[in-house]
Amino acid sequence: MRTRLASALAHAVLGPPGRQRVRASQSLLALVAYALFAVLLLGWVYLHLVDRRASLWLMATYLSGALAFYAVIRSGFNQRFTSDPSLTLAQTGFGMLISAGAYAISGAQRGAVMTFSVLMLVFAMFSLRPGQLRALAGFAFALLGTVMVWKGATDPARYPPIVEAAHLISTGVVLAFVSVLAGRMGTMRLRLKQQKLDLQLALARISELATRDELTGLINRRHMTALVQAEQARQRRAGSVMAIALIDIDLFKRINDSHGHRAGDSVLKTFADTAREALRTTDVLARWGGEEFLLMLPATSPEQALHSIERLREAVAGARFDAAAAGLNVTFSAGLSACEGEAPIEACIERADQAMYRAKTQGRNCTVLN
Repeated sequence: MRTRLASALAHAVLGPPGRQRVRASQSLLALVAYALFAVLLLGWVYLHLVDRRASLWLMATYLSGALAFYAVIRSGFNQRFTSDPSLTLAQTGFGMLISAGAYAISGAQRGAVMTFSVLMLVFAMFSLRPGQLRALAGFAFALLGTVMVWKGATDPARYPPIVEAAHLISTGVVLAFVSVLAGRMGTMRLRLKQQKLDLQLALARISELATRDELTGLINRRHMTALVQAEQARQRRAGSVMAIALIDIDLFKRINDSHGHRAGDSVLKTFADTAREALRTTDVLARWGGEEFLLMLPATSPEQALHSIERLREAVAGARFDAAAAGLNVTFSAGLSACEGEAPIEACIERADQAMYRAKTQGRNCTVLN
């Protein structure tokens, strides 16, 4: 019960699981940090260390701003800003404005406020680019420097110019070093992100090579064996018939001998492309080995399978194999078998193989049903 209640509360406050929930939680964390600073500021007001009216205005400003950022993210409106959907740049810039305002009213406590800009840069380094981090560091220095000069000129009793000059120098040094470190961290983060992307692409390529024939782009024999076994189990549960066909390109060795292996590769690729266009979306074609292809026709009777193979034959007859050799005509022989009952799939494929060889002996360019 408690788990369901906590889950419902998290969904209401942060939204559904995913990147948006992470963004909302980060924005809510910033709101909590602002609230804690408000408590600290109220303590300073109670001790008469800061001006009450100025403090209340500052608190109202930054709490309203933080709440507005949370509302924008929680509503999903932030996703329109595709370059920075977390609004990190905007939130950090807003925080630095608030830090400068807090410095202006804090008086003797202003030393504690100086660290806020550095803390914001540290948080921002995990999301922003190095150039953006350097720009933020410059923005923070300009804001604090302006406030220091202004307060040193207008309120020298609480903000002695010599002290403000020392604060300005130390702030510049600290922000410069932090911006350099943040920039290096940002560069490292971008490099790691690129390496992760490269690794994902490499894994996808490895997965494709493990399941696809590199030449034709068709499923390879190992993956096809697994698909046929899984489909046969499904067909048994459904009580339907599955057809299997073995297809062999006629006189393929003669093509290789007469025109070269590159021409043979071109024939195989053109045949695969033609078959993908001619066959049904539910049919699965694999390169079984050499010039042989295995065709799986789920929930298909032998008569329907014969019709599909003849449609493929017509498509191949109309295809252009000029890339292999000008005016080249390509045909194929096919053996077809029906897979039903509890017979192992290997027996079904063997029957299709025997039927294909009979098609070869009967003059090629035909289909034999076994």
